[in-house]
Amino acid sequence: MSRRNQPHEIVERALELSRTDGCMVIASEHSSANLRWARNALTTNGVTRGRTVTVIATVDGAEGTASGVVSRSAVTAGELEPLVRAAEAAAREAGPAEDAQPLVTGVPHSPDFTAAPAETSSSVFDGFAPALGESFAGARAAGRELYGFALHEVSSHHLGTSAGLRLRHDQPTGTLELNAKSPDGVRSAWAGRSTRDFTDVDPQALDAELAQRLAWAERKIELPAGRYETLLPPTAVADLLVYQMWSAAARDAAEGRTVFSKTGGGTRVGEKLSPLPLTLRSDPRAAGLECAPFVLTAASGDDASVFDNGLPLGPVDWIRDGVLEHLVTTRHSAGLTDLPVAPGVDNLILDAGGTRSLEEMVAATERGLLLTSLWYIREVDPASLLLTGLTRDGVYLVENGEVVGEVNNFRFNESPVSLLSRATEAGRTERTLPREWSDYFTRAAAPALRVPDFNMSSVSRGV
Repeated sequence: MSRRNQPHEIVERALELSRTDGCMVIASEHSSANLRWARNALTTNGVTRGRTVTVIATVDGAEGTASGVVSRSAVTAGELEPLVRAAEAAAREAGPAEDAQPLVTGVPHSPDFTAAPAETSSSVFDGFAPALGESFAGARAAGRELYGFALHEVSSHHLGTSAGLRLRHDQPTGTLELNAKSPDGVRSAWAGRSTRDFTDVDPQALDAELAQRLAWAERKIELPAGRYETLLPPTAVADLLVYQMWSAAARDAAEGRTVFSKTGGGTRVGEKLSPLPLTLRSDPRAAGLECAPFVLTAASGDDASVFDNGLPLGPVDWIRDGVLEHLVTTRHSAGLTDLPVAPGVDNLILDAGGTRSLEEMVAATERGLLLTSLWYIREVDPASLLLTGLTRDGVYLVENGEVVGEVNNFRFNESPVSLLSRATEAGRTERTLPREWSDYFTRAAAPALRVPDFNMSSVSRGV
């Protein structure tokens, strides 16, 4: 890569080419490394590279400021002018942007803005791959088959604006998903982890966990649909709460369109949502879950604004001790709703001070269900945030503190907000991988939750 093609040079050149009143440029370098395996053997591996450049042009007019956004992949310095002109044309053709705000200023430059972009390579798996091979040998000897993949991505985001910002964030993202199956394919178990660098994941420990679940599944038990005391593991809790956060825009709530709308008008900020001392928070500097400490967005909506690019982000409590404290706001929607500015952050942490592990919660269960994970989650009713979806890769019956067998899968109908109000116990918080949303959101930590009456609305025959 020539010096002229470095992402910071792309940013500077695009800003030089700009002829409108304002301009923001995001140049992102992406690299990824992956391993895939099936039936206890590696099948593929590879490394990829890519670039995305987004130009946001703003044009001031008598009726307000308009914006135009154009993104393209694999852009070199010589191909920038058509991209910049396209963004400027889009801005001139657009009407005034409702979310228009002055471009962010006063944020100190990133000291490494002009350094070469961070990259990953297959060496990220140097410690992980041998342990995975040992897992294959152990699984083969025990008569089970391992399937799955490991993916590591690094993105270097460079943001520059005509208002003077020069910011950079390097984001590593790693995911591991492991499935164990019986040779006949009848029994299946899943485990997943998120990581920054694969130094903190142990495939052999995961394989041991999956072996236990396959053993539980040797006994099959049929149960009807109904409401059951249910232990939701951290991955399932995270999946539900990520969707809740995606539905937590303050403007939507103030306009009466979401579960966070207050009867009679306004929002439910200040209302107690759970009797447990639950705190749902985000923090760009949370250990192991670090993410961009400033707004970085290529699109405007009710929960994000391109005009906020570069706005510093800090810790925010969305729910504190069970009370709704903040909803997601841009500078524009904060003004509309009279709420504090609180942009979204790319991680999510739920904590209630619990100390029990999931295994200890199982041991304290007289009779209930233990889930593995959820999938195919879809919204049914935004007013209550009622979601539906399926259980996957193992639902187990617990009796007198022990797992006694695997039951059939279910379709569920539940609202995460309602679940928080009915949960009777939260275990200890741990980093987890939201299985359903792992393509979009990986930085999460959550406890297991005990829900006394989880709604298994119908039986599903899927696995």
